Amino acid sequence: MSLKIRIDDSAPPYEQVRAQISEQARSGALPVGYRLPTVRGLAESLGLAVNTVAKAYRALEADGVIETRGRHGTYVAAVGSAAERELAAAAQAYGERARRLGLTQDAALAAVRDALRAAYGA
Repeated sequence: MSLKIRIDDSAPPYEQVRAQISEQARSGALPVGYRLPTVRGLAESLGLAVNTVAKAYRALEADGVIETRGRHGTYVAAVGSAAERELAAAAQAYGERARRLGLTQDAALAAVRDALRAAYGA
């Protein structure tokens, strides 16, 4: 994740953080399920007050861009239709399971391709 805060920008810093994370999530640069830095960690790395980053995270959560899972962290949320959100969640779970099983990315992708061929009859 790459954020740049411009002091001379007319937008306040929290809005710059909110807009940049939102754009990166929308473009796919931050994939669904990506774990964001803690509020404190991001504030420190950007040289901002903790409350500034917290305000940006609250706005992003209200917009549905991110979701906070308590002590487990803050993640990029699935956006789009309900079907797309469900598919993104299933893909995220599959990716995590494949990694835990020790599969390479190529092996995991091959398994998905085989499953899709079987499901779609192609």
